[in-house]
Amino acid sequence: MGLFDVFKKSKSEENSNKNEILVPVNGELLNIESVPDQVFSTKMMGDGFGINPSDGNILSPVSGTVEMIFDTKHAIGLKTDEGLEVLIHIGIDTVGLQGEGFEVLVKALDRVKAGDKLINMDLDFIKKNAKSHISAVIFTNLEENKAVKVLPGKVHAKEENRIEIL
Repeated sequence: MGLFDVFKKSKSEENSNKNEILVPVNGELLNIESVPDQVFSTKMMGDGFGINPSDGNILSPVSGTVEMIFDTKHAIGLKTDEGLEVLIHIGIDTVGLQGEGFEVLVKALDRVKAGDKLINMDLDFIKKNAKSHISAVIFTNLEENKAVKVLPGKVHAKEENRIEIL
């Protein structure tokens, strides 16, 4: 072991952080089946989780690249360096708001770290003008033998160890 090796992370430490999924917003973490939209609750687009946000600060649950931002600002697609695709869909039937109530803070191809701020949402506006403010985070390309496990309940943004891919 060299002099500076003490400061290097071990391979197991590096790998454990690669699959880290942070809570993206303050609120209540929900099982995906609790999202009030069949496209999400029946896992048509993939497994994931729901969140009932208590504020409008939407953070990245993973580190990676911003792959796409919907023109209507209600959804954003991310991709981790390991190839995991993540769709954050804010609210239900929010596409009809045509971007009103959303301020996107990143652009396509930006690199983000887990916990970086992605979108400001006007929560009061969304509650008044959308079918639901409950949001979905979907892993759209999980391997067939993989599943998302969550520990439902009250959560804080950037909280760890509440969402896991098994």
